[in-house]
Amino acid sequence: MKHDSNDYVTRVLRSPLELDGALWNDLLALQRAPGPFMRHEYLAAMERSGSATPATGWTARCITLWRADQLHAACTVYLKDHSYGEYVFDWAWASAYEQHGLAYYPKALIAAPFTPAPGPRLLARDALARQALVRAVLDWCGQQELSSLHLLFGDEDDMAACAAAGLMLRHTVQFHWTHRGWPDFDSFLASLAHDKRKKIRQERRKVAEAGVAFRWSAGRDIAAADWDLFYRCYERTYHEHGNAPYLTRDFFRRMARDMPEHWLLFVAERGGKPIAASLVAIATEPARGAARLEKVAYGRYWGALERVDCLHFEACYYQPLQWCIAHAYDRFEGGAQGEHKMARALMPVRTSSAHWLAHPAFADAVERFLQREGQGIGAYLEHLDQRSPFRRG
Repeated sequence: MKHDSNDYVTRVLRSPLELDGALWNDLLALQRAPGPFMRHEYLAAMERSGSATPATGWTARCITLWRADQLHAACTVYLKDHSYGEYVFDWAWASAYEQHGLAYYPKALIAAPFTPAPGPRLLARDALARQALVRAVLDWCGQQELSSLHLLFGDEDDMAACAAAGLMLRHTVQFHWTHRGWPDFDSFLASLAHDKRKKIRQERRKVAEAGVAFRWSAGRDIAAADWDLFYRCYERTYHEHGNAPYLTRDFFRRMARDMPEHWLLFVAERGGKPIAASLVAIATEPARGAARLEKVAYGRYWGALERVDCLHFEACYYQPLQWCIAHAYDRFEGGAQGEHKMARALMPVRTSSAHWLAHPAFADAVERFLQREGQGIGAYLEHLDQRSPFRRG
């Protein structure tokens, strides 16, 4: 516990579980676009389910700032002994440290575990409290003698506070779909260039001709049996790629119990038998730069028990987009990477992270690298903009 120049009291908790969930969520609600992935229930489920724990390389700490017994700022920091589950890649930095006989791990990470969805990471009542929180985190990293601090997929307010504190900014590209007022899926298709429209129709036809039909359910209407089915699909697909799934069955059990209003499930069936499922997160939040609420869907998880040509595209893109149009959702975020998503009308969006390295020489080298990488990202975005899937004019 200590005081900084703004007279905040800093308390470092062993986990966000030690902080009252209502206090955390009230602070989250003050942010520009809160989203579901920084809710206390979400972070608690990551830990209590065994998904993000010291045993899996995620040791949580919660850094909080108080004044007159009122919570003014908070963030969850993970001590990481690897870089899995982050989606902003620093393996080369870790390798360079190792080659010079230096320890890169443990490092500090501010992120939603396994969740590359942009949103607030530094929860604060105002800009001054957010800047004080960054300084408190940096002080703590120095006290713990950590190699580095990384804040991933932060929002504009996070980036401004990090830049003011001297952190280096890094940019990556995601692909998001934005509703342009189409009344139905056919109208959406009609807005696309001929080759893109033809390709989507061909892919959807292959799934339909294979005898696959879809049904969806949301919130508390998602049956326990469907949650079980989804996890079997999700787990099977991970194992087919030679990996164990990041998230446990208990994590999704907690989501169904504690955050049901944030989930939408699509189930693919053939001959009355379920064969695949995709799980989408949904939320209503303040619109970017506008005084209204925006409905957002986030493509998150999927899996299949049988192989059907183009089933992934149907389950993870076309069914969610058709649902978003029918339910007047403003945006569908497609997750990390994936230039192929542009063919499905998900357009490039710049996302940001912030980084601090304790070693001055490595910090200088990384800063030069990020300058070059940033120029490349800018050129890449310009290139992608010229490849719009939409009809000209």
